[in-house]
Amino acid sequence: MEKVIVRYAPSPTGIPHIGNIRTALYNFLLAKSQKGKFILRIEDTDRKRFVPESVKAIEDSLKVLGLNWDEVYRQSERLSIYQRDLELLSKKGLAYEDSGAWRFKVEKGKKLEWTDLVHGQVEFTADVIEDFVVVKSDGYPTYHFASVVDDHELKISHVLRGDEWISSTPKHLLLYQAFCWNPPQFIHVPAILGPDKKKLSKREGARSVLEYIEDGYLPEALVNFLAFLGWSPKGDKELFTLDELTSEFSTERLNKNSPIFNLEKLNWFNKKYLAKYTPKNLLSQVRKFSKKAKSEEDERLAMIINLIRDRMTTLADFDKYSGIFFEKGEEPPPPKEKARQAKEAVEKIENWDEKTIEESLEKYIKESNLNPSDFKNTLRLAVFADNTPPIYQSLAVLDKSEVISRIEEAIKKAK
Repeated sequence: MEKVIVRYAPSPTGIPHIGNIRTALYNFLLAKSQKGKFILRIEDTDRKRFVPESVKAIEDSLKVLGLNWDEVYRQSERLSIYQRDLELLSKKGLAYEDSGAWRFKVEKGKKLEWTDLVHGQVEFTADVIEDFVVVKSDGYPTYHFASVVDDHELKISHVLRGDEWISSTPKHLLLYQAFCWNPPQFIHVPAILGPDKKKLSKREGARSVLEYIEDGYLPEALVNFLAFLGWSPKGDKELFTLDELTSEFSTERLNKNSPIFNLEKLNWFNKKYLAKYTPKNLLSQVRKFSKKAKSEEDERLAMIINLIRDRMTTLADFDKYSGIFFEKGEEPPPPKEKARQAKEAVEKIENWDEKTIEESLEKYIKESNLNPSDFKNTLRLAVFADNTPPIYQSLAVLDKSEVISRIEEAIKKAK
């Protein structure tokens, strides 16, 4: 059996969106599941649309998900190879010059067919293909020409790409035949669609992996989510590490139908992975993500995270739910008399830790014959002025002096 060698071949015309990176992920999984090679090939021959900084964005998008490549190439550095093969076509009478560019001469009447590993048998006739440009007037090859030459040169065994390239494959087969080269196996995966079953828009999710990371999504969740957008495992298991996906992956389980992008499912994956993080790892992630967390001491930060982690869907939710521990909310204070009572109860607490706070305040409630839920709500409004996790645990995050200061502020504002 020939060695599996695949390539992810993005054009550096902008930051790749999530659909492009899904293609990279499938190529990576196919290669690694067969102990093969994963090649990154930057297809930068369209010089008019070339955006230099997008090369780094492509590389960073792969790195952040752990999709490390074995070799990397840039087509702009391989022009001599394309020139060599253009001359070969010209000598065979299969390419001719036209307005400074070079066109491939299409032989009409040919039947072009291949067995696609997703779509099955696909057939075209050469009659629907016009002579097409292989090298532009600026000396750079077109996508069709450069990709075929490079796939042959790099011994690519499988070309896995989006099914928008199905209509281009006949041109590629003509070139393979012209050079007397064996074509690779083709695998065309359906495009990801939006909830409206139309082309995925940026508003509905066609954003870059880097943008999702900036929004607080975890690499593990993105990998898992992308894998399931067009592929399914054998059983019911839904949470896979990259290594587990590699072991499980096969082209037979790629779907023929277009998957629908579902942000709720991505959120579900992310919440599951946040829950799997150890407190130490989550603390490290939160500290990297949140400006508030960066200057916070470990012990206090760990207490906050422990209180709100069940509410968090993404890392961005740390700032959303931890705000009350850094700054008081906007809700109106409780009545003045109730706030004074809360202050008195807090001042009686001797040791400031969660256990003592709870015991002391429960004793105060009982001795004062107070309604427990009403008293806890008074504390919540006086100290946090916003929705909180369990109130006694929340109080323990703050210093006693800060709690009293906040209650005094509530008393001043109360009627």
